[in-house]
Amino acid sequence: MSPPCHTSALLLVFMALAVAGAEQSEERSCDVIGDESSESQMERALLKKLEPLSHMRFNVTVEKGKTENYIYHFRVCREVNSTSHDYGGLVQTDRQNGKTTVIGRINETQVFNGSDWIMLIYKGGDSYGRHCSGEKRRAVIMISCKRGVTASSFSIISEEREKEQECFYLFEMDSSVACPAENSHLSVGSILLITFVSLIAVYIIGGFLYQRLIVGAKGMEQIPHFAFWQDLGNLVADGCDFVCRSKPRNAPAAYRGVGDDQLGEESEERDDHLLPM
Repeated sequence: MSPPCHTSALLLVFMALAVAGAEQSEERSCDVIGDESSESQMERALLKKLEPLSHMRFNVTVEKGKTENYIYHFRVCREVNSTSHDYGGLVQTDRQNGKTTVIGRINETQVFNGSDWIMLIYKGGDSYGRHCSGEKRRAVIMISCKRGVTASSFSIISEEREKEQECFYLFEMDSSVACPAENSHLSVGSILLITFVSLIAVYIIGGFLYQRLIVGAKGMEQIPHFAFWQDLGNLVADGCDFVCRSKPRNAPAAYRGVGDDQLGEESEERDDHLLPM
């Protein structure tokens, strides 16, 4: 083989190895049950919504006496162990003997949601032994809304394996990805309040600058319409006096007071007997 042909063959081998390595290093994601063309827009949207959790790993330990001691490993739409290529999205490990059991696989995924939760189901797990008629295991993960938390509180609720069919493992966790979008629309009252406050701010700042820079006012005179605001209290008091009083302002008093004018009149009356006849 000539040197140019030998070099070309080596390049082709290296390229094939690079492509194979890239394919192996790329993690597989959830594949909804059925043909790709049958996936609904809702399912695609939910899988995209769960994407921020795909880089996280979740573990929970369960110990039931001396016979059952397990660790459950879970990833959202990713393989727990990508090197094994078993599509295991939720895997059980026996702490006593190290045996692993795939509870559910990401290539058999179902996903749906409610107002504040997302249900993720992995089917196609390893077959039961003597339980559930030997059917394949499946994992049900309830993701509940909790704002401000990316993901937390992953735990197992129960394992339903006393039935003949449709057995499952039930898990739950909290995450903000399951929360509905917050309604950012402002009410009419909020819009009016914001408008009113903005107008007041423009009036005060603009009037202050005008009084200071154009008119040349100093001190309290820089407040726009200072004289009006200064008299506002008196105007309000006069208005209340006019509205709230129930008799004319110039009506005589219903009783005799002890004012100076009344005292003066009484003293004059008392001096009348001193005048000559």
